[in-house]
Amino acid sequence: MRWRGQRQSRNVEDRRGQRRPLGLPIPRGKGGLIGLAVILGGLYFGVDPALLLMLVGGGGGGTPTTAVSPQDDELAQMTSVVLADTETFWHQKFAEAGKTYQEPTLVLYRGSTSTHCGRGQAAMGPFYCPADQQIYIDLSFYDDMRTQLGAPGDFAQAYVVAHEVGHHIQTLLGTSAEVRQRQQAVGQAEANALSVRLELQADCYAGAWGHYLMQQNRLEPGDIEEALGAAQAIGDDRLQRRSQGTVVPDSFTHGTSAQRLKWFQRGMENGNPADCDTFSVAQP
Repeated sequence: MRWRGQRQSRNVEDRRGQRRPLGLPIPRGKGGLIGLAVILGGLYFGVDPALLLMLVGGGGGGTPTTAVSPQDDELAQMTSVVLADTETFWHQKFAEAGKTYQEPTLVLYRGSTSTHCGRGQAAMGPFYCPADQQIYIDLSFYDDMRTQLGAPGDFAQAYVVAHEVGHHIQTLLGTSAEVRQRQQAVGQAEANALSVRLELQADCYAGAWGHYLMQQNRLEPGDIEEALGAAQAIGDDRLQRRSQGTVVPDSFTHGTSAQRLKWFQRGMENGNPADCDTFSVAQP
């Protein structure tokens, strides 16, 4: 993925370093930046990170643990570039619909940090907090993608960021609030099924952003395969089979590997977010 030399987002808050003040954007370097989404860290454990955040609770400032390495800074720059690319894409799509896009903030941290959704932990992986409209990433999760999930590559990492931005889109459009309200009136299995549709839509939104990047001639050979591999690696069925040896479909909150792959590809086909309505189909 061609990210060096590209615009970096100013909506990045760096909480990683022990002596770095909070709230400063990542410095601009020679390399550009990237990032992007689709896998929530809670998937790693087969649990919805949003629910974990609500249960954990907490407060206080971030808890930096180690000095920031040059490799870590490069990942931060890449993530910042990806966020900037999502800003360009979604500003365009919102303008086409007669709306104004409100950009989210992306927080980089190490170990743990406070959020309006409770205490954010590195083990949760990247997640979006609708209460403060911020995305949280401990960059060590990129290593987990490569070593534990079998999903290496910069475009796979970008998919992660784009997926989380997809949740921000759902917040702005009122989709998330509507789903949460519906979940309160149904049983656990049906509530989980609604969560799956929400996650698959975020995957599709990430794919639509990927289509935009492809049109900008920013993708390199193998990039699409990286993102598709990441989408498959984080399916509930694959993660459950790996962690507990069995699969319990009623407990799925993010979708199977096949579903996640399908909806990411749906978005990649023509880059139209209108194709990402996972709620009107009988079987997503």
